[in-house]
Amino acid sequence: MSFKLQIIGCYASTPRSLTNPTAQVLELNRELFLIDCGEGTQKEMRIAKVNFMRLSRVFISHLHGDHFYGLPGLVTTMGLMGRTEPFTIYGPKGIKEVLTTILKSSSSWTNYPLHFVELDQPNSELIYASSSVRVYTLPLKHRIYTNGFLFETLQSDHFIKRYAYCSDTAYNESLVPLISGTQVLYHESTFLETERHLCEKTGHSTAFQAAQLAKISEIKTLILGHYSTRYTSIDLFRVEAAKVMANERIELAEDQKLFEFN
Repeated sequence: MSFKLQIIGCYASTPRSLTNPTAQVLELNRELFLIDCGEGTQKEMRIAKVNFMRLSRVFISHLHGDHFYGLPGLVTTMGLMGRTEPFTIYGPKGIKEVLTTILKSSSSWTNYPLHFVELDQPNSELIYASSSVRVYTLPLKHRIYTNGFLFETLQSDHFIKRYAYCSDTAYNESLVPLISGTQVLYHESTFLETERHLCEKTGHSTAFQAAQLAKISEIKTLILGHYSTRYTSIDLFRVEAAKVMANERIELAEDQKLFEFN
């Protein structure tokens, strides 16, 4: 059983001409999930040939703009495309007020059902379960309330594949028991070690720290992303992570890059 991960955007903060803020599409057991939705997500999904109508749920990690400012446009576009199926939005408490205010103020309320699951718990919790997929929150350490997400595919009540998404967060070893043994971990690596001093006040991690967490958690494959745009080459992030774990177990997220894991 395989799963596909389409990187839509993987850079920190602001969009640039050739880079985009955070969003990715995960396909598990024929279910298609959107994880975060920064500016430009719907345009980049068109380039990646993602079928908007197959999306049933979006998981928003936190209410910083580079992780959800693309959501009002996407929700509106799906309505213009004639969507009738429900769409469920998981995110921090407050996301319902923000989105509904925008839609109402612009007279753009959808003609398909929008459901909200607002999150405010400090501990990991099960937030979605189907016959073959479960999704749990992963409490992260950032400047505002933030969750990562753990996706599990199931067969006969046993998980087969697990994908953990952690962005944005400072180094956080309390995640280890939650993600231990996970096949694939996407972990933010906003900074290199030369800027580690910025991590504490911004609530971010270095590539070296991401690899440390992956090694302790016995992660099979680490995907680095959420790069600060101050750096001229993302290859530097792999170099730093490879000081901690084997190079062949490290992947670099890039906009429009497709990963497929067996």
